Amino acid sequence: MTTATQLEFQVRPITPADNPHLARVIREVSAEFGLTADKGFTVSDPNLDRLFELYSADRSAYWVIEHQGQVVGGGGVAPLSCAADDICELQKMYFLPQARGTGLGREMALRALEHARSLGFRRCYLETTGTLLSAVKLYHALGFTLLDGPMGCTGHNDCEVWMIRDL
Repeated sequence: MTTATQLEFQVRPITPADNPHLARVIREVSAEFGLTADKGFTVSDPNLDRLFELYSADRSAYWVIEHQGQVVGGGGVAPLSCAADDICELQKMYFLPQARGTGLGREMALRALEHARSLGFRRCYLETTGTLLSAVKLYHALGFTLLDGPMGCTGHNDCEVWMIRDL
């Protein structure tokens, strides 16, 4: 269902020009929630300023959310490193305050899951932190279930919530 609020936003594939804007969004949201680089959260990712290049890789995709010409969020999917070929990872789902509560997080996750399914993935993994209560609630609503420990080689040392779902 598209709400009036969602109509003010545009969702589109990432472009090279989005790199600095997405890095800014991720840094701002990370700072807002205390997700610091020294703890291994996404903000410490060495590819943070090169997301277009990262998501141009095989079996990867990333979408950007714009509001009034400004990048306000995004999310993507890529193969889970150090895991079976049929497992992808939902990645870098970050939204500035104006994009939250609009249903765009759900739309973005569903878009990524459908794309992953079309690429032949059979399961989707994600890592997050309990600090992001709305995100954890959304992932549960989308059918993700909790795991006892991490999968793959994500490098997100302080993420303590690990989830997976079948595609």
